[in-house]
Formats: sequence, structure tokens, C-alpha cells
Amino acid sequence: MLRQVLHRGLRTCFSRLGHFIASHPVFFASAPVLISILLGASFSRYQVEESVEHLLAPQHSLAKIERNLVNSLFPVNRSKHRLYSDLQTPGRYGRVIVTSFQKANMLDQHHTDLILKLHAAVTKIQVPRPGFNYTFAHICILNNDKTCIVDDIVHVLEELKNARATNRTNFAITYPITHLKDGRAVYNGHQLGGVTVHSKDRVKSAEAIQLTYYLQSINSLNDMVAERWESSFCDTVRLFQKSNSKVKMYPYTSSSLREDFQKTSRVSERYLVTSLILVVTMAILCCSMQDCVRSKPWLGLLGLVTISLATLTAAGIINLTGGKYNSTFLGVPFVMLGHGLYGTFEMLSSWRKTREDQHVKERTAEVYADSMLSFSLTTAMYLVTFGIGASPFTNIEAARIFCCNSCIAIFFNYLYVLSFYGSSLVFTGYIENNYQHSIFCRKVPKPEALQEKPAWYRFLLTARFSEDTTEGEEANTYESHLLVCFLKRYYCDWITNTYVKPFVVLFYLIYISFALMGYLQVSEGSDLSNIVATATQTIEYTTAQQKYFSNYSPVIGFYIYESIEYWNTSVQEDVLEYTKGFVRISWFESYLNYLRKLNVSTGLPKKNFTDMLRNSFLKAPQFSHFQEDIIFSKKYNDEVDVVASRMFLVAKTMETNREELYNLLETLRRLSVTSKVKFIVFNPSFVYMDRYASSLGAPLHNSCISALFLLFFSAFLVADSLINVWITLTVVSVEFGVIGFMTLWKVELDCISVLCLIYGINYTIDNCAPLLSTFVLGKDFTRTKWVKNALEVHGVAILQSYLCYIVGLIPLAAVPSNLTCTLFRCLFLIAFVTFFHCFAILPVILTFLPPSKKKRKEKKNPENREEIECVEMVDIDSTRVVDQITTV
Repeated sequence: MLRQVLHRGLRTCFSRLGHFIASHPVFFASAPVLISILLGASFSRYQVEESVEHLLAPQHSLAKIERNLVNSLFPVNRSKHRLYSDLQTPGRYGRVIVTSFQKANMLDQHHTDLILKLHAAVTKIQVPRPGFNYTFAHICILNNDKTCIVDDIVHVLEELKNARATNRTNFAITYPITHLKDGRAVYNGHQLGGVTVHSKDRVKSAEAIQLTYYLQSINSLNDMVAERWESSFCDTVRLFQKSNSKVKMYPYTSSSLREDFQKTSRVSERYLVTSLILVVTMAILCCSMQDCVRSKPWLGLLGLVTISLATLTAAGIINLTGGKYNSTFLGVPFVMLGHGLYGTFEMLSSWRKTREDQHVKERTAEVYADSMLSFSLTTAMYLVTFGIGASPFTNIEAARIFCCNSCIAIFFNYLYVLSFYGSSLVFTGYIENNYQHSIFCRKVPKPEALQEKPAWYRFLLTARFSEDTTEGEEANTYESHLLVCFLKRYYCDWITNTYVKPFVVLFYLIYISFALMGYLQVSEGSDLSNIVATATQTIEYTTAQQKYFSNYSPVIGFYIYESIEYWNTSVQEDVLEYTKGFVRISWFESYLNYLRKLNVSTGLPKKNFTDMLRNSFLKAPQFSHFQEDIIFSKKYNDEVDVVASRMFLVAKTMETNREELYNLLETLRRLSVTSKVKFIVFNPSFVYMDRYASSLGAPLHNSCISALFLLFFSAFLVADSLINVWITLTVVSVEFGVIGFMTLWKVELDCISVLCLIYGINYTIDNCAPLLSTFVLGKDFTRTKWVKNALEVHGVAILQSYLCYIVGLIPLAAVPSNLTCTLFRCLFLIAFVTFFHCFAILPVILTFLPPSKKKRKEKKNPENREEIECVEMVDIDSTRVVDQITTV
């Protein structure tokens, strides 16, 4: 009883609101426009988010804490001394992969000379500034002897060239660790790619070589110069590529990912304009009909204007509050489109059900009472699900910002549909009541006055006047609309046909089977190349790197951050045991083994051991490069203690397999907790991978819980709680199918796809809730009758919004970007699967599942007996005819 009272009360409130808006249409039409213009002027504060890590890396992760600890122990510049790829922070750098189109050996004389020439050209790059020209020598990271540090592979190639010049045949390159003539062992697993080896790891050939140039960025001026140097670096590599067409070069810098991420917005512009034109055209066609008075093409256009005004208002608020734009915002207009289109088409569908002899204010009031309750509840669902996604519980900043902006946009979209679109409906209602043309707003003459006009003129002014229609025909004045006619006359009878239902059920079982197959193969996508535009430096470089340099994992720093007893042989064995199975590419292992042997043979005490340790670093040239891998602390009694130390590890794993790398990280983390020695492991890629799976699923998980929570409590607001049960089952079925088919379509569970799944919850409720509500609340008759009625009442609005939405998505498929590709596939699956449920699954399943529509038969009593009166009529041929008239 309480639910019915609340339901009637809300309908009454919306009815009065509609009447009030119809009484002041000019104000409600102009206010949203003025607000949008005022807030849209804030685009002068437009900013773009520069940090990709801030957007896509988990905000609260153990990897960031570990990075701070590592930075405090080993400063960044000193870490760069080792040149092991991105040890602590990427900083500024330039990289290039050199390979051949014909899979030639890049270590032969021709290619070796070519690469060294490229190296010389890179070191001569100049960045002009007022009064000074900066070269690589001015902004490079310096060695202890104040010379620029370059990749060890450059020294290897120089020694190889000198060996050939002097006809030395004893010089050999080993893989993945080789030795230089000064005795240093250098790791080349990330500098030589596509390697073929002889016995004893001697390199026979290499299909690719990678060079890296690290730059200083210690202040703003230095950072600006380094950024311009990176741009010149890419230009230099491209020019070198043109003059040497037989080799292929893939340049990459620290700015490439950010630039390619934002490039999606630029390459999408013309496709979005095309999408807008197609949606406007389809919306106008969906609102048009042959009757020139009752046709509403302007409402199709004004519906999109409503969505555009809401989007502009939300963007203005974001700019005023200091928000920054990023390419994930491309999904916000499509969220708005799905929400706004159905709301406007549902209002138009309700308008068609009102009586034409009513005043416009009364018709508007009925429209609001009929459609605004369901539209308000679905809007509340949008706000709750995206609101939870915008909360601090969301650990991915890009997802949080997207959900926050979507909430603002949906809220204003709801207000503008109530005000701007409602007042537009009032204006078109007056045009209809005055029998004016729906496009040209001219008075439409009676059919008698058009007899002498040309056929095309009569066609444009075709209209049905109320005085020319009977009472039975008045309710069918809108049946000339193509979609209304199609649903009412053909589709509703076909989908509820007894012979069609088994095929629909079979098709649904196939749908569930394929969805389950895909669901069992879901994988998290932490590859950053999935969010950038295609045919960019990031994609080309990443593809080449995965092809040639995937034999070994990224270099992992192994940091011991406590003062351990290095003179203790058991501790030495523990350290070497923890790193067993890895390729150790620093001097730490060899030196530790040396100290271990020395300690065992001489039995040195702690003080003598630490003194020897310090002196060996200061005096022994063969260990000079190990000085920065250990930190000493001098005590009050002149004893020296080792505060922290580090070594660098590389795992024999596939860098392309993100799951394998993630498992490696988790294994090392567990080992660091249970080991006797306190250590941490770190690589900058861990910042993106750390807890990525849990951080990624959190917005979707929280949104699903909030949706169920709202559905449970809204059961007290709707007229029948069974509506919420059916909505929940439908949402589960749709989301399950979308996730499954999304995986089969090679879409990973990343930031973009998760946001689409959150939107899918709301899109499903938007389209299915009115359909289910009409069916569940229907009394008497049969289930089939109410399924047909629900489709006739709400099916047109669902079909109109679906057609416009799909047409708007089609240009998105052509955008050369991985981000928009993921966006298109997810949104298309959401729209298609929801449409499949609305027009096939639900109409069939509802015909044989609860609620029952059969009314209990009442027992007949004498007071309710049927009386039959027989009237005998005899015609002139004496033929007896009996007519039975039944009265109750």
C-alpha cells in the first residue's frame, strides 16, 4: 500500500512540474542556454593532464613507497651511472631501436659503422637557446670523470670496430653478459635483440640493437632543454632513416607516451564531427512521420541540443574547478548520448499517447507524470554508480576523474531534459494544436484546398484533421509513424508466436555458452600501448621491443636496506640464494663471492672485514663501478658499517607476458616478507602493475554493489518490488554477456573497458526498466498481451535511441587509436546485447515466467447469475432467427 501511495505521489509531483514548465516555457528554454554559454566561456582555462602515471598508475601502491625508499638510499643521478634501463625513475631520455628490413646481422661491419655514425649524429644535436646552444654533452648524465655516460653497447661496438681494424680475431661478444677490454662485465640483454648464439653464449648475429641516451632534468630550464632535445632526437633519427633506407629505426623518448596518449583526441576530431552529423540525421528521421503536423523533426534535433548543452555546462564546471582534460573523456559524450536520447524519445512516446483535444499544458503534465518517474530513477542509478566510481575508493585516477565528470554531465543532462527539452515539447505542442507545419511552422490548409496543387506539394502538406477522424481513429493518428506501425502490426505478434519462442530460447542458450567461454578467459590489460593512438612512436617502438628484446624481463633492482653481517658466510649464502634463478648483472655477486672466499680463508673479524671492504672500493680499479651499489656509514669508533646495498637482476621471462611479469613481482614480494634479509625489489613498470588488477576492478565492483543497494531500497518507491528483481537479473545477464564477448573480441579488462562496464549497468536499466515496469504492473489479460502492450508503449523509444546510438558509434570504429577501438567495441556490445534482451529475450521469457496475469475466478452466486434474454424474430419468409442478448 505504501508503495502505491509513494508512486501516485511522485506521479502527481511530476505532473505539476510539467504543468508549471508548460506555463513558463520561455524561461525554461532560455535558462539552460544562458548557463551553458556562461560556463562554456571558461574554456580559456582549458588544461591538459601531462602525467600519464598520475592517470593510469594505482594511486596507493606499495611500488610508490618502495620507489621513495630507493630514492632516499640511492639518488637518481647516481642510479643512472649504472645505465640499467629505468632503474628508479624514467626521467628524460631518448631511445632508438635499429634493425634491418632483411633481418641482416646488425653486428657486421656495415651496420656497426652505421650505428656508430648515428651515435655521433645524436651526440651533435644542438638545442638553441638565447645566447647558447646546448648539446648532448651539456645535458647528459656525467660519469665520475665528468664525461657523458653512454650505453655500454656503444663501447662494445667501438671495440668490435677496433678489433676489425687491427685484424684481431680473439674479440668475442657473449650474451647476455659480455666483457670489455678494461675488464668490466656489461649486460647487453636489452641492447642486443634477435640474438643467435654459438657455443658458450658467443653471439653469432643480432637482428636489432637498442641505444639509450639519458638526460639531466634537475631544474625547470634543464628539463625544458631536455624536452626540446628529445624532439630534435626524433627528428635526427627520422632524417638518418631517410638517408639509410635499408635499415629501420624506431625512436622513442620519455615524452612519447604522453604525446601519443593525447594524440587520440586530435585524430578523433573529424570522426566525432561525422558521428554528430549522423546522429542528428538519424534523430530527425526517427522523429519524423508522413503527417506534417504530428511529425516532430525539430524535437530530434533539440534532443541532441539538450545533450550538447549539458555536456558544455559540465565541461565549464570542470574547467572552473581546475580539472584537466585527458583522452578518456572521449567516452563522456557517449555516456550522455545513451542517457539523454532515451529520456527524450520516451517523452515523445508519452506525448503520442495523450489526447489531442487536451490543452498543451495538460498534455505536458501527462507526459511528465508518465515518463519522468522512470527517467528520474534511472538517473539516480547513474549518479550512484558513477558517484561511487568517483569516490576515494577508486585507486585509478583516470577512472575516478571520468566517473566524476560523468556524474556532473548526467546531473545537468537530467535538469536540461526536464527544462529545455520539456519547454521545446511545449512549443512543438502549440504548433501541432494550431495545425502548423512541423518544419516550416505554416498553417496547413485543408485537403480540399490542396486538390489543385502538385503531387509533391500535397505530399509535403499531408495531415489528418481531428474533425475528419472518428472516435475510433483518433487513437491511431500516430500509427503512420514507421516504427510504431512496424512494432504494432508485425513485430509484437511475431516475437510472441509459439513457433518463434523455442528458437529465441535456443539462441539465448548459445549466447550464454559463448559468454561463459569468453568470461573464463578474461585478462587484465596493463599494457600502456592499449591507450594510445595507432601508427605512433609508442606502438611502433613497443612492437619492436617485444619482438626483439623479450627474452629477459626489465632490470629489477634488488635493494638490501639494513646493515647485515656481510662477513657472515650464512648471510652471504642467503643473499645469493634469494637471487638464484636470476641473471645478476652487477659487480655485487662477483665481489660478494670474492669477499666470501677471502673471509673463509682468512677468518677476518668484522672490523677488519669492513675496513677491507671500504679500502677495496677506494683503491681497486676493477671494483670502481661498484662504489654506487653500496652505502657506508662511519661510527664514532671509526668503524665502518654497510647501511644498504643493491644488485640488479634480470629474469628469464617474456616481457610481453604481463601476467608472468606480475607473478614475478608477487613472488619477489612474498620472498622479501619471509626472508631473513630485509630487501625490496623495484622497477618503474611495477608502479603501473602493482595491485593493478584489484585497483582496476574496484570501480566496477563498488558500482555493482551500489547498484544492487539502490535497486533494493528503490523497491519501496516502485509500485511492485518484482520490477527490481527482473531488472537485476537482466543487468546480470547483459553484463555477463558483454564481458564474455568483449574478451572474445580481444578486449582486455583495462581502465577504458571497466568504465564502459559501469556505464553498461545504467544503459541496461535505462532501456529495460520501463519495459519491465509496464509488464509487471499490468493486470488482467494474459502475459502475451502485456508483453505486446509493453513493446508497443516503450519499444519505439528503445528502438529510436538504439538506432541513433549505433549510428553515432560507427565512426568511432574508424579512429586510428587503440583507446577508441576499445571504447567502440565495449559500447557496441553493450548497446547490441541490451537491444537483444529488450526485443528478444525479455519478450519471450516474460510470457512464461512470473508474474502471473490470470485473475482468480470468482464463485458464482445467485446475485451474480447471468440472465439471457431471447428475442424471437420472424422475417417475411417465416424463417426463425433467434438473437441472444446477454446481460449480467
